[in-house]
Amino acid sequence: MPLADLLAPEAVFPSLRASSKKQALQELAHQAAALVDRDQREVFETLLQRERLGSTGVGSGIAIPHGKLPGLPKLFGAFARLEKPIDFEALDGEPVDLIFLLLAPEAAGADHLKALARVARMLRDPETAEKLRATRDASAIYTLLTTTPASDAA
Repeated sequence: MPLADLLAPEAVFPSLRASSKKQALQELAHQAAALVDRDQREVFETLLQRERLGSTGVGSGIAIPHGKLPGLPKLFGAFARLEKPIDFEALDGEPVDLIFLLLAPEAAGADHLKALARVARMLRDPETAEKLRATRDASAIYTLLTTTPASDAA
């Protein structure tokens, strides 16, 4: 599944302002809830539940918060580039400035895991991460995310 199948152009936020992990998750939950026609609190609580299991800060300034929502028709992604890096309790202790939110239907199973792996692979590519950090244009970020080779790999 190419990232273009789960990331819409309007789900790219090139300069999100947040001073904490909680605030970043709240803002992303707010934006995502509007785009998938769900309650903001439900999305936020789903993300918080997952964070309680362990931080989704995967290292190198990247976080991939994710969760499953009952009744969600398909996988949904949103990307945010933070104005300033924040502490996300990442595995490497580094602050996070690139966040890819992934929401999945409850029964997504392997598709959810494949999408997580694809996003992680793409964002961990140093060249891709550098380009994402260098641009503040939403359409350029969307194009970069959806045309990078790792975004189409199975």
